[in-house]
Amino acid sequence: MEASVILPILKKKLAFLSGGKDRRSGLILTIPLCLEQTNMDELSVTLDYLLSIPSEKCKARGFTVIVDGRKSQWNVVKTVVLMLQNVVPAEVSLVCVVKPDEFWDKKVTHFCFWKEKDRLGFEVILVSANKLTRYIEPCQLTEDFGGSLTYDHMDWLNKRLVFEKFTKESTSLLDELALINNGSDKGNQQEKERSVDLNFLPSVDPETVLQTGHELLSELQQRRFNGSDGGVSWSPMDDELLAQPQVMKLLDSLREQYTRYQEVCRQRSKRTQLEEIQQKVMQVVNWLEGPGSEQLRAQWGIGDSIRASQALQQKHEEIESQHSEWFAVYVELNQQIAALLNAGDEEDLVELKSLQQQLSDVCYRQASQLEFRQNLLQAALEFHGVAQDLSQQLDGLLGMLCVDVAPADGASIQQTLKLLEEKLKSVDVGLQGLREKGQGLLDQISNQASWAYGKDVTIENKENVDHIQGVMEDMQLRKQRCEDMVDVRRLKMLQMVQLFKCEEDAAQAVEWLSELLDALLKTHIRLGDDAQETKVLLEKHRKFVDVAQSTYDYGRQLLQATVVLCQSLRCTSRSSGDTLPRLNRVWKQFTIASEERVHRLEMAIAFHSNAEKILQDCPEEPEAINDEEQFDEIEAVGKSLLDRLTVPVVYPDGLMIMKPCLYWKGQVPQSQDHVFLQTPEDK
Repeated sequence: MEASVILPILKKKLAFLSGGKDRRSGLILTIPLCLEQTNMDELSVTLDYLLSIPSEKCKARGFTVIVDGRKSQWNVVKTVVLMLQNVVPAEVSLVCVVKPDEFWDKKVTHFCFWKEKDRLGFEVILVSANKLTRYIEPCQLTEDFGGSLTYDHMDWLNKRLVFEKFTKESTSLLDELALINNGSDKGNQQEKERSVDLNFLPSVDPETVLQTGHELLSELQQRRFNGSDGGVSWSPMDDELLAQPQVMKLLDSLREQYTRYQEVCRQRSKRTQLEEIQQKVMQVVNWLEGPGSEQLRAQWGIGDSIRASQALQQKHEEIESQHSEWFAVYVELNQQIAALLNAGDEEDLVELKSLQQQLSDVCYRQASQLEFRQNLLQAALEFHGVAQDLSQQLDGLLGMLCVDVAPADGASIQQTLKLLEEKLKSVDVGLQGLREKGQGLLDQISNQASWAYGKDVTIENKENVDHIQGVMEDMQLRKQRCEDMVDVRRLKMLQMVQLFKCEEDAAQAVEWLSELLDALLKTHIRLGDDAQETKVLLEKHRKFVDVAQSTYDYGRQLLQATVVLCQSLRCTSRSSGDTLPRLNRVWKQFTIASEERVHRLEMAIAFHSNAEKILQDCPEEPEAINDEEQFDEIEAVGKSLLDRLTVPVVYPDGLMIMKPCLYWKGQVPQSQDHVFLQTPEDK
């Protein structure tokens, strides 16, 4: 029975245990009767509850019951005394009926209790309030009976409610904690899980119950030692009444079970955390090995152009972004596992390390696949970029080769040829770079193992390899075609250079020949003073003619070469209408002047030879030459020479004439060789 159930009855104070004791250390039970009619059922309930409070040891010492009938009638007192036989027959050792000041019929009362003594089983005495001290010490009596023991029924009732609530809650809590703790100690995992499901949380807060118990114990201990300084002591919560040792025992048991419960909670929390980590690890692993790997399996191509490779890169970045979220979870889980490893128990180390290893293996493998794919796409993008640049260079070179060459001179041809060679060299460098990029990309593809995406990638790799090799072969063929065209263009341009060079050299030969002609006309006019000198002049003239002949032949050869080159180049030479006529005209002029020079020198030699012969025969008197025939011959030669000297040398085109200066007898010209150049109008 709990006080909270019969709280309205207990508040009526129909009976109470004040905490006082008789001389035998038995408890004193007081029943204060009032003027109003006492409800015997309620009194019986009250007595049952009060008598359930003391321990069996305390009950064995018996009770002294004080029935306060001063405010009641004898019939009520008699009924209460008789009721004690049914309620506490064995525990009652003495019943003290406090009689009122108005004297009851002594004979009737005495006879009645004496008559019922054997049947009641306890002694009943009638006593006035001031005579109770004969049976009970004053310090054990309340103030109502002239004693010094203080008793506050409502305070006792409140403390009793607190005690019973604590006892009930602590007992229930102990059972729950024991069930939880015992369940956690079971080896069967299924029973443990069932225990966790049903009793994981106690019905009340252990901290609150412990706090209530400590407050109650503190109150009990405080009231027990009140009056130690000489005052009157009141101990309604004495050991025998409210079982202070029971409170202490309950607190000790609670602390023990709560400590175990906290350890169980810690273990379960750790187990829960471990299970959550394991669940998250499996989520990460399942996603990476499932949807994550599927995304990578679907992305195997490298694209066939820069735009296609860039689109694949963008798609791969989206895949990496999704993976990054799971990698962030991996980092967080790895930190949690590391923290548990640092503070974990030996039994969890193996499982934690296994989870950590599994998570790390999957994440690192997936990260390696992502990095491999990114590097592959970057290499493909660079390969296609080099291929595009090379294609543009080949297109530019082909466009240059398709345009017909119409240079103005050899220098422009040389410049064009140099530009063509530079473009071809740039194409060679570009093709070499394409081969290097392509080979690097092929090496990456060949190093791609079948486990990279969890399936055989031979077919996909073959398509990629074929594409790369096809691009390189196509570029090689285009480059070879351009090289062939460059060779043809180079040959043509070199022939054009030679053509311009031949024309320039031919023009130079004409100039040289013109200079020789000019020198012949202006400086080669002396005939010599004697035969020997004239012979020397003739020999020099012949050498001079040989030089002119070589110059003319050289010019003719150059012009012939231009004809051959023009035929090869299928173009019209400008030399046939300009340089060749000029060369022939100058050569014809030189030939006529040269032949005239030879005739004059030969005549001069003949003249000087005959003259010298006559002079040798008559050196002292040349006037006395008798051989008139010989003299006539000399004279004829001289006159013929003079006549020839007076005849001008006319150019074939008739634009210029040469009139030599004659030697006059007795005069010496200002210069040995003097030439007058006149136009046809001056003739």
